[in-house]
Amino acid sequence: MPDHIHIFIGYNLNQLIPDLVEEIKTSSNAWIKNNKLPKFKFEWQRGYGAFTYSHSHIDSVVKYIANQENHHKQKSFKEEYLEILMKNEVQFKDEYLFEFFDDVVEWE
Repeated sequence: MPDHIHIFIGYNLNQLIPDLVEEIKTSSNAWIKNNKLPKFKFEWQRGYGAFTYSHSHIDSVVKYIANQENHHKQKSFKEEYLEILMKNEVQFKDEYLFEFFDDVVEWE
């Protein structure tokens, strides 16, 4: 998606999520810049969302991620993200949510 990505991985439970996210952002940022992919200055936002799933849900999560383009024709990323937080009773404050970009278009 032009305004967010989903990364579905297994990881070492002893590794801290913020460290994992920093490693993903740092290495992917270098790869994007080295390959001169965007025609604009690329940088990651400060925030991120991390969600866990049981092993029995792997197939449904993979299908969900693969169907993002069609899924977001019906519901924006912001609507979906807030729905997930509320559905799972995750308490949050608006000022701590990352910035949502409702008018992002894909680049070629």
